[in-house]
Amino acid sequence: MTASASLTHNVAIIGAGPAGLIAAQKLAEAGVKVVVYEAKPSVARKFLLAGRGGLNLTHSEDILSFLSRYAEGESWVKDWIAGFSPEDLRAWSQDLGVETFIGTSGRVFPEDFRAKGILRAWLQRLGQLGVELKTNQRWVGFTTDGVTMQEKEGDHYEIRPDAVLFALGGGSYAHMGADAKWIPIFQEQGVDVTPLQASNVGFNVPWSDFFKNSFQGQPLKNIALKIDGKRKPGEAMLTRYGIEGNAIYALSASLRDQVKRDGEMILKIDLKPSMNETHLLNKLKSGPGRKSLSSYLKSQLKLTSQAVALLREFTDSAELSEMPKLAEIIKNCPVKLTGLASMDKAISTAGGIKQSSVDKSLMLKACPGYFVAGEMLDWEAPTGGYLLQACFSSGVYAAKEIIRYLDQ
Repeated sequence: MTASASLTHNVAIIGAGPAGLIAAQKLAEAGVKVVVYEAKPSVARKFLLAGRGGLNLTHSEDILSFLSRYAEGESWVKDWIAGFSPEDLRAWSQDLGVETFIGTSGRVFPEDFRAKGILRAWLQRLGQLGVELKTNQRWVGFTTDGVTMQEKEGDHYEIRPDAVLFALGGGSYAHMGADAKWIPIFQEQGVDVTPLQASNVGFNVPWSDFFKNSFQGQPLKNIALKIDGKRKPGEAMLTRYGIEGNAIYALSASLRDQVKRDGEMILKIDLKPSMNETHLLNKLKSGPGRKSLSSYLKSQLKLTSQAVALLREFTDSAELSEMPKLAEIIKNCPVKLTGLASMDKAISTAGGIKQSSVDKSLMLKACPGYFVAGEMLDWEAPTGGYLLQACFSSGVYAAKEIIRYLDQ
């Protein structure tokens, strides 16, 4: 990014998540004076939360496969990622002194799996660049030539920067800051917003009392999910309310659309993806004999207790006594989904500011000089590094376009 904009220019960034902070860094490196405003007492709270289970920064798969994960949003997101790719994100982390590695699944993590080290080094770098961070400062509205901020004590004040970048997030994990309170304020300005929906979220399943009391919190490992010709290998987690996990999240958009359309649906789970149906039948043809079916499946197929119980949950017991039918059900175990978990349980949200409401530079058409980045925009991605990558990339993209705007 060329350092053509001078310190006579100043930019306000509203929201201190990954998109806002990376934009602040790129703007400051180009010589722009940057102030970042954050409503919470500290920055990047959701970023830190993501790091608790291992910070999945991005993914190492080929770029065409990578871009396909954004589905309908691919034509939009690809422009952002062209300017800040997965390789660029890894190089950025390395420049902060945090090495990354590629896991067995192709996902990319910092060496210690944590977000704290990256954030600590990042904030230090921002400080060195002169970026000012102001916490407990909530954005509450537009003015004729600026925006109105609210201090923690409730006092309001106006700022009039040369440009504003909004990076306020979507509507998941509201207690971390992404509370979607920005939506009605933007709509009052004539900005079209697609209603937010839970994404990367679990689904409700009407488990029997026995099942949910016995198996909540238990994983289903080495499985594959099937829906509309799509097949997603991975893992899932059984919960008291239903089912969640990486394999579920990867298909959450398709599952969500079908459940909302029909009220419920049957998800098919392949409990033994390493074997085809013929191989399974060969393993099962002798039948359980004197053994219980549960013991037989555990010994013959190494199925876990929760997998065996899942076979019984939505299947007539008579069908499980016929080995050909049993083999078919193991490859297509039915699980009834009756709804989405609440948005509070969602990792991210779909929906947001429509592409038609911003120009190619991510500037609001209704409000010149006001730009948007990150999860506020109407795109969606599964977990696996795709969410964070697009947030980072959109922030870099917006920063470049803001510099272009300031230079003009």
